[in-house]
Amino acid sequence: MAERVNEIYSLLIPLADGRLIIPRACVAEVIGFQTPAEMTGAPPWYVGTVPWSGRQVPLVSFEGACGQNIPPASGRTRIVIFHCFGTRVEAGYFGLVSQGFPQLVRVSSDVVRPDNSRVFPDRAPIICQVRMVNETPVVPDIDRLEEMIADETHGN
Repeated sequence: MAERVNEIYSLLIPLADGRLIIPRACVAEVIGFQTPAEMTGAPPWYVGTVPWSGRQVPLVSFEGACGQNIPPASGRTRIVIFHCFGTRVEAGYFGLVSQGFPQLVRVSSDVVRPDNSRVFPDRAPIICQVRMVNETPVVPDIDRLEEMIADETHGN
């Protein structure tokens, strides 16, 4: 009898320098980039808010949240709308700026291995980095991102 392989449909989200990998179930929709409404007093990584599905959702730059330069928007830039895990973000969703259209991949333990070649700052919204064939995508800490968004939203 063949062994059953457990696979998770995941998205590789392009960043300025690398990619994120997340389970497909975390994403509500991928939309075209639109200029966000700025939020006064917010840190640069909190890009602003954008309208989506009848609500204003926070829009963040993952690069910025990690203390890196925020890449400018281009014709390839997209917004990935995430479902929130908790209740701290009022809209129940948030957007993340992607430097291109995410790629759907099937992930199993056969193709993913831990990669400890990089060290990330303690408070960065990163769980770890993994190795997949010829890539080393980063697993974002969605809960930490939500906490960062909520802290900024409720602080203003």
